[in-house]
Amino acid sequence: MSKTGLIVASIIIILVIAGVAYYYASKGGKATTTTPATSPTQTVTKSPPATTTQAQTMTTSPAKTQQATQTATAGLGGRNEICVVYDIGGRGDLSFNDMAYLGASRAAKDFGLKLKEVQSTSEADYLPNLRTLAKSKKCAIIVAVGFLMTDAVKKVADEYPDQLFAIIDGYIPDKPNVLSVLFKEHEGSAVVGALAGMVAHYYGCKAVGVVLGMEIPVLYKFEAGYYWGIRYGEKLYEQHTGKKVEPLRIFYTYTGAFNDPARGKTATEAQLANGACIVYNVAGATGLGIFEAVEEAAKKQGRDMGPPFAIGVDSDQDWIKPGFILASMMKRVDVGVYKATQRALEYYQGKVTKFGGIMELGLAEGGVGMSRLEDLETFLELGVQAGTIKPEQKKEIYEKVKKMREQIPQWIWDEAYKLQDTLKKNKDLEAYGVKFSDIEKMVPLDTKEIQALRQKFKVG
Repeated sequence: MSKTGLIVASIIIILVIAGVAYYYASKGGKATTTTPATSPTQTVTKSPPATTTQAQTMTTSPAKTQQATQTATAGLGGRNEICVVYDIGGRGDLSFNDMAYLGASRAAKDFGLKLKEVQSTSEADYLPNLRTLAKSKKCAIIVAVGFLMTDAVKKVADEYPDQLFAIIDGYIPDKPNVLSVLFKEHEGSAVVGALAGMVAHYYGCKAVGVVLGMEIPVLYKFEAGYYWGIRYGEKLYEQHTGKKVEPLRIFYTYTGAFNDPARGKTATEAQLANGACIVYNVAGATGLGIFEAVEEAAKKQGRDMGPPFAIGVDSDQDWIKPGFILASMMKRVDVGVYKATQRALEYYQGKVTKFGGIMELGLAEGGVGMSRLEDLETFLELGVQAGTIKPEQKKEIYEKVKKMREQIPQWIWDEAYKLQDTLKKNKDLEAYGVKFSDIEKMVPLDTKEIQALRQKFKVG
């Protein structure tokens, strides 16, 4: 295990465990990680943590890191903070927002900046949150975490043209002070979709599903990739086994929320009742309910691991319900936040002449990908070293996930990871008459396009 891998795992496992604590604390007590502010937000300004991560796609030599730290504040004129505005779900979702924190905390450490976090409790908070930070003139960059802040960022960016903004998942291509950080979620979703298709047929299942949060365009990319992947996975299964399969039924449910585990659980129970044996979580903290429903359904059948299974999202969620989460589609929001901060500093220093525009991260850029067993091993080992996981817990969790993966033929895993590598360069693979490149050309998808794809792939 490399030193870099250990560092990556340390911050992620600490972050995730902290997220769990936050989630359960929020049910029965007050959160202690933020303090009330005078605006309708909760903010906390702090120095970066002593332990940081170094993502595989952002490897930096010690000399370059030291130089970056020494020069990061040059020319900033007192703008010495990375300011992050979280969406409604906030920290503790164990996925999207927590990954944004991960990238921001590492950037703060590497570049010698402070980290300010602001929590939005409702959509009405977006404008005052952004305005308060921009007015302070302390932020080297303001990162808005989530598509729903698109209109607010547009407005405040016009009001404060000298302030640099980055928005995760928002599409604002024409403002010089706004960087739109986008991900090719359809690529990562195609990989886990293919896995779902093959695994479902291996267990003789009749259906698979996906439970989503709010119906917004960025989630259409998850849908499109997942459906294509399921149908491509069925082709792979037929080719490998020589058996003709009956196409799986595919269910999808929008819960309307990213922070409501109860809705996630209800939606998943309905899909399981209709024969689904794998359910993809595309719902942030709402997905915690997906995991609970899958585990409960399996245990009612006398199983101590899936099927049924869930598929995790955004971060490596395999450990949350070990043995019941097949794999995770990791969306590296941390990479996006880090790279956006780095670009802002290079702009201030005159190393680049343009800040705004589009930054898109996919399989080739390390922005998305399917979790591997060795990732889990790294996380758990670091958890033991940090004292957050007892040695006996590490072994139990790891062995259960490993056993679950081993009960599935190795060729299925090999085909899924082979697809992941292939899609980095070849997008002309076809399923149900749809080339993957056709989906890429549709991005960003609108309601008519996703509906057409649902019909094409026989979803619902």
